[in-house]
Amino acid sequence: MINLKDFEVWFVTGSQHLYGEETLKKVAEHSEQIAKSLNGHSLIPVKVIFKPVVKTPEEILQLCQEASVSIKCIGIITWMHTFSPAKMWIGGLKVLSKPLLHLHTQFNRDIPWSEIDMDFMNLNQSAHGDREFGFIMSRMRLSRKVVVGHWQDEEVIKSLEVWLRAACGWHDWQGGKFCRLGDNMRQVAVTEGDKVEAEIKFGYSVNGFGMGDLVKVINEVGDEEANELMMVYEDAYVLSDSLKENAANRSSLKEAARIEIGLLNFLHAGNFKGFTDTFEDLNGLSQLPGIAVQRLMAHEYGFGAEGDWKTCALVRAMKVMASGLKGGNSFMEDYTYHFASGNNMVLGAHMLEICESIADGKARCEIHPLGIGGKADPVRLVFNVGGGPALNASLVDMGNRFRLLVNEVEAVQPEHALPKLPVARALWKPLPDMKTACAAWILAGGAHHTCYSQNLTTEHLHDFSEMAGIELVRIGKSSTLNQIKNELRWNEGYYK
Repeated sequence: MINLKDFEVWFVTGSQHLYGEETLKKVAEHSEQIAKSLNGHSLIPVKVIFKPVVKTPEEILQLCQEASVSIKCIGIITWMHTFSPAKMWIGGLKVLSKPLLHLHTQFNRDIPWSEIDMDFMNLNQSAHGDREFGFIMSRMRLSRKVVVGHWQDEEVIKSLEVWLRAACGWHDWQGGKFCRLGDNMRQVAVTEGDKVEAEIKFGYSVNGFGMGDLVKVINEVGDEEANELMMVYEDAYVLSDSLKENAANRSSLKEAARIEIGLLNFLHAGNFKGFTDTFEDLNGLSQLPGIAVQRLMAHEYGFGAEGDWKTCALVRAMKVMASGLKGGNSFMEDYTYHFASGNNMVLGAHMLEICESIADGKARCEIHPLGIGGKADPVRLVFNVGGGPALNASLVDMGNRFRLLVNEVEAVQPEHALPKLPVARALWKPLPDMKTACAAWILAGGAHHTCYSQNLTTEHLHDFSEMAGIELVRIGKSSTLNQIKNELRWNEGYYK
């Protein structure tokens, strides 16, 4: 599992020399106490590093330069304990390339009514110090998150946690590598996109590799390795009878294990964070990777079917954001509808590749015909996805920009058994209702591929989109079709 404690956020406090050394000493003490408290809070997923109070343009510039090149630093949290003249910040903010959160707080929770004097007022000036700082960022058109409230309030802590998780996902994209095994599914539009623009905008690269490159690595996998992995399968899943030792399809399970080991070795060797494949290009493989993809996603690799590199990268980012949280994130596809009166639902699935991190209980390991691709029957994990709040997110290329589309949903337990559907499947009710959500999704150009999340919220993805500088469209409980249509029209004007 990705350990977010390997990352750092820097806690930066602004002041100036006007107030004298005694006041500055108090500013530093208070700032260090806040940083230490945040660092020890159970909800804060990364290390919070206290940085010395900055008081001059030179100090601010140096700190922003250091943050921008730091491998571990995912962003900075800023707070103006006193007044910090904002012209001092221009040089530093111009070079800062990491996300910034502006914490509008003050050290004391309450006004000390009977004791307040001008010394207290000179020390506790964030009420107007943060406004000065806020102006210069607005003047410079800088994107940032503003969190308001006392630093010990749980609501404030939760907002910080959400932003920090989004920053971890954004940080993970920088310099990330994703590989496409084979090309796109032929004639499909939405899985295409501008990979050059994506690298400029998002910081990750996407490059293609022939299936022969992977097959060569798979062919190097020995029997002993494959046998050991099959034992893992036997312990982790309920194997169908035909896959058990000495049964008819045992050799297919062994081939699936060889594919998983080879694919993992290939990804390790290339330092890839995710991958795509397509059933139309399986040259050299005996079966489409099924269980291999499902298990590799559970190990936090991104994945997109049919060459869908945008969803692959989004799955990876969302897995990083959600690291350590209960529930999972998976590649998903809207597959078929239940249009029963008063009980409309979507059945989500894919041919094989749904991540076991979202499974409700122990998965079954089975083998069934695929029906397309012209290869041998593939091994896969079969399970239901549990009920509860969830969301689907889709990253689409609109030509002149990228759009992140989010639909909040309520997942439900299947009302009936599905004995003849040998795939992992999820069932949900899109919010605010089926007709509004589906029409809004289609009007917004949302893809049929998504990342399905059980543990992230729209706030996570909103913060993430702000860091990326891209459009986000939310379809949720309060959405109306007219509101969505207007928002799409306004966005067209804004992004032109």
